[in-house]
This record gives sequence, C-alpha cells and structure tokens, in this order.
Amino acid sequence: MTRRSVLTGLGAAGAGGLLAACGVKPAYVPEGRRAARDLSGRERSLTFANWPLYIDTDDDDPRKRPSLDAFRERTGISVHYTEEINDNDEFFGKIGPALMNGQPVDRDLVVVSDWMAARFVRLGWVQKMDRAAQTNVAGHLDPQLLRPAFDPGRLHSVPWQSGITGIAYNRRRLGRELRSTRQLWDADLRGKVTLLSGLDEAIPLLMQGDGADVTRWTQDDFHAVCDRIEGLVRTKHIRRFTGNDYIKDLAAGDVLACQAYSGDVIQLQADDPDIEFVVPEEGGELWAESLLIPNLARHKTNAEKLVDYYYEPEVAAELAAWVNYVCPVPAARTVLADSGDEELAALAEDPLVFPDKEMRARLATARDITSAERKAMAKRWNGIVGL
Repeated sequence: MTRRSVLTGLGAAGAGGLLAACGVKPAYVPEGRRAARDLSGRERSLTFANWPLYIDTDDDDPRKRPSLDAFRERTGISVHYTEEINDNDEFFGKIGPALMNGQPVDRDLVVVSDWMAARFVRLGWVQKMDRAAQTNVAGHLDPQLLRPAFDPGRLHSVPWQSGITGIAYNRRRLGRELRSTRQLWDADLRGKVTLLSGLDEAIPLLMQGDGADVTRWTQDDFHAVCDRIEGLVRTKHIRRFTGNDYIKDLAAGDVLACQAYSGDVIQLQADDPDIEFVVPEEGGELWAESLLIPNLARHKTNAEKLVDYYYEPEVAAELAAWVNYVCPVPAARTVLADSGDEELAALAEDPLVFPDKEMRARLATARDITSAERKAMAKRWNGIVGL
C-alpha cells in the first residue's frame, strides 16, 4: 500500500492547481481564527485519519490496534481511526475546500507528507500544538527532524514516522555493489533502472547525486537534474517511473536498481536478503510524514495527548517494530535493544530504523518547493515522466 504520495495527473499541479480548478483562491487563515471550542473535557474522543498499514495491528485480529487500545484504556479517550489517506493531493482536495471556507473537517488529527504539511502550514490551516502539555515530544523528538524549513521548531507538526529515500538494488543479480547515485547511469544498468514519479519524492536524491545542497537547492539545480534525466529517458536508460510499485519490479528482477524508501526495503529483505538499500555517498533524503491538527478541530487537547503518547519511547518502539520506518524517537532504540527479544534487538541495530552517526552525516532534509515554484517545476517534471 502507498504510504507516500505518487504525484501524478491533476495532483501534480499542487494545492493551488486543485483549488483553482474549483474556481476558488486559497486563503490564509490568521492564527486567532483557527481554534474552535475545545470539547475534549466533555467528549472523551477524537478522530484520527492516517494512511493504510501505518500502525501496529494484532497478529490474530488485524482489526485491533494494540497501541490505540492501550491509549484508550489509559486515558478513557476513544479513537475513531480511519485509513482514508491514500494520496496527499487527493486528501488535500477532500478537506481543503472546507478549511479554506472556515469550516470544520470532522478530523482532529491527520497524517500527511511534510511537503504537503508545508502547504497546510503556509495557508494557516493547522493549529499550533501545546508543547507545554507534550513533554514526551519535547524530550524525545529526533533533533534532526526538529527544524524543517516550513515549520521551524515543529510548532504545528510532529513526525509520525520518518524515512530515507535512497537506492535499492539486487546485489546478486547485478553482480557488484552500488554506492553512488551516479552509478545508476552506468551502461550495464540501461533499461534496468526506475525512478520515482513524484516530483517531491524523486528530485532531492537526484540533486544530491549532482552534489547540490538540498537544504537550499536552486532552480538551476532542478533544471540540471531535469536535463540529465530527460536525456536518460530518451535513450531508454530509465525503464520507467513508479510509485511504490517499484517493489514488485525489484522483487521480480525486472529492474536491478531503483530509487526506493528505506522501510519498503526492510520488508523486501525478509524474502530476499540479496536486496540492499544504500544511502548514497553523495547523500540521501531524510523525510517525514507528520501529524497535524486541522483548524476548528473540536478535540484538540485529546489529539495532543495522543500525539504525546506516541512519543513515549515504549510506545514508539512498539510502532517502530511494526512499520519498520525510521523511528522519530531515538530513545525507542534502547527499549528494543533491552527487550530480551532477539528479533527486536536486531531491529534496534538496523540503521534504516535507527540511523547511526555515520549514516546521519549523509542525510539531509530537502527544502520544500514553494507555491510560486511548483506549477512550472511540476510541468517540466511531469513532461519528462510522460515521455
């Protein structure tokens, strides 16, 4: 199931494009107009919208979610949990019109990728969280995820899970190691390479391969990448552009190397240990999908409690053991290491879940594409993807 957006079609035009199609201009909401009457004290409930397969489930009954059940038992707050987010832009189109018109969206907590979270923050469509009441977030949030350009200090957002965009390849089938993004263009990989189709997903790693600083990349960096990739598409070096379906191509041997997400590869390795994930020498992208509280949410305090609950190291460890993405709570590593369970202890040592110092030195969080840049960049990138 897709956990990150595949940016295609109308969605690639971004937030402005979706709303313009409705004949309505996006409107900024001042901070003072974002809150509704908080009913948390009277109504012990909240509604939480997430991606599919992005929370722990019971082995015997997948309808049960142990960590959510434990939260309810501890606090008395029931959680209406939905898996309705399959694509960032699609979800934006679903709730955006109401938020733009100052109406509630009947969701107290949502999870979107950080590039989409940037739009919500810039439009003023999400509320600041009360960090004084979130001691676990304040004490345990990974410092490397603390200061995204779109939300310095993480005042409006908190990472749910994080991940790395890098290179996956089948070492046995390829017959050699890959350590650099530039090696994807080697002659023996012609027709056996896939790239991600999403603009926000694909571009940062490719820029890093060209030596660009993705924390402050320029339009020249972007167009240099596009020039290179367009040439590789025309010569049929690149087999195709994918969403998360690169997993099937790599597992079947139809491709030998591809852009990939760290959490997906951990799951692939369980069936094929010859599949490897590499953070390239030039660097890999560290990204997150973050929790947001929409404007006029009626159970803000309850939502803040749930966010803080998932930042308890023991709870974060339980979630990390199930989803296998980069855990945004480094302290959860000790919990897994000391669990007495061999499999969990091994997970604690996996740098794709808990990046070590050497790996962290090669990770960077790309600056997001601004609304002024997005239309022209999406047009160019989608033109290449569609060749």
